[in-house]
Amino acid sequence: MITKHHKTITEDLPPSTLLIVDDVPTNLKVLAAYLQNHHFKVRIAQDGEDALEQVSYAHPDLILMDVMMPKLDGFETCRCLRENPLTCDIPVIFMSALSETFDKIAGFKAGGVDYITKPFQYEEVLARVNTHLTLKHLKDQIKTQNLLLEKRVQERTAELEETRRQIIRSLGIAAEYRDNETGLHVVRMAKYAAHLAAALNLPAAHCEIIMQASPMHDVGKIGIPDHILLKQGSLTETEWIIMKTHTTIGEKILSGSRSELLETAALLARTHHERWDGSGYPDGLRGEEIPLISRVVAICDVFDALLSRRPYKAPWSLEKTLAYIDQQTGRHFEPQIVDVFKAQLPTMLDIHQCYADE
Repeated sequence: MITKHHKTITEDLPPSTLLIVDDVPTNLKVLAAYLQNHHFKVRIAQDGEDALEQVSYAHPDLILMDVMMPKLDGFETCRCLRENPLTCDIPVIFMSALSETFDKIAGFKAGGVDYITKPFQYEEVLARVNTHLTLKHLKDQIKTQNLLLEKRVQERTAELEETRRQIIRSLGIAAEYRDNETGLHVVRMAKYAAHLAAALNLPAAHCEIIMQASPMHDVGKIGIPDHILLKQGSLTETEWIIMKTHTTIGEKILSGSRSELLETAALLARTHHERWDGSGYPDGLRGEEIPLISRVVAICDVFDALLSRRPYKAPWSLEKTLAYIDQQTGRHFEPQIVDVFKAQLPTMLDIHQCYADE
């Protein structure tokens, strides 16, 4: 009776490479010839050490391995394969005259996917080889699909993160324009702050967050009435109390997100007017109670504001600006950060020139 042939996945694939490991040459030749007749590429090794060497450059799709061999036995060879990330996924089928249950258990514990007892039928070997190659192919497909999915997720996440950063930058620039300042102020300040953070030996990821969050420091000014925000003269005591609320308004605008970037921006919005000597607002924080990002942004903000033209003032000279920073060291600014800032002054001036107001 003729039985219907059931096509396997492996028949649609390029010929698979098998490695047969056995210390008996006759066993190697006969089994190798049989599998070659079924369109497999076959390599042979006569002991475990030879097998490990060949696997390093031949990359077989499946290994048929004897257990009892000189030097390195089959179980130990399999364990070596499993410990190597480059070979841990190669399926190993043990073939052995050891037929006790504990022998088979030992084979599976060593990392084998199957165990064939000698003497065996060649048709059985072929069937098991095809089964495990099919399983391997399916696993490889799943692994490839997972890698593609992970890549797409990473790309989508990067797109969303960039969109969020663009929104944050735009919101920061909008807040500056409402305060009659150029949007280039926040660009320069972000560059200053990131460079200063790097000079303070902060990790690159932290420097990036500081650069992205710093344009948000004054976003709370969106909530300040025009007659106060745009007033040319001095503010009354009541108006000054209202003006200072831009710190807590900014925090409210930016808080509530699980994003590290927005959490940092919210913290900065609240604390960027705190002063090293404790005379700032809204919380009167002192020294290292003030978040590091706010201590960094404080000097960058003042430096750029003093050097820049505003509707209410002409730009200060570099000498006058540095003299003011010296005067405020230990009061407004942290002394150590001032020292590092001054050491980086040539770069700060390059940034100021590169992103100068038109």
